[in-house]
Amino acid sequence: MTLKEIQKIIKDFESSELTELELEYEDVKLKLSKNKPAVNNFVNPTNQNVSNTINQPNTENVLEPVVNLPEEQIKSPLVGTFYRASNPEAKPYVNVGDTVKKGQVVCIVEAMKIMNEITATADGVIEQIHFEDGEAVGYNDVLFTVKLNGNKSK
Repeated sequence: MTLKEIQKIIKDFESSELTELELEYEDVKLKLSKNKPAVNNFVNPTNQNVSNTINQPNTENVLEPVVNLPEEQIKSPLVGTFYRASNPEAKPYVNVGDTVKKGQVVCIVEAMKIMNEITATADGVIEQIHFEDGEAVGYNDVLFTVKLNGNKSK
């Protein structure tokens, strides 16, 4: 299932009269709901006792929203075989949690016996590696997810 297909399902769900939708297709599981959570389902990440605040509005106990840094996806520019290192004995170019700079080599995609270096498209921190060594990748497949440091430098 492609990202565009998932986005279309979400868009169609939003404009429909359905309140819940669960879809499972191959390795994708999608659960959508328009129902708002009840107050008693409140999750308090600070683990403070909030038993007195659930039924009484109190501006002192309002949680501040978490600001998520923007993400950048490093995609494969070609079809080939994904490699995290230059050879089997070498250490990987990057690991989850590593800081990368725009233009830094992050992996290799082999196509027709040619080793193509794939570089970071922006400065940031590797959040997720989507493929394992030796796996086949397609054109435009997401190889890495990177949390950006500050402004996008494309």
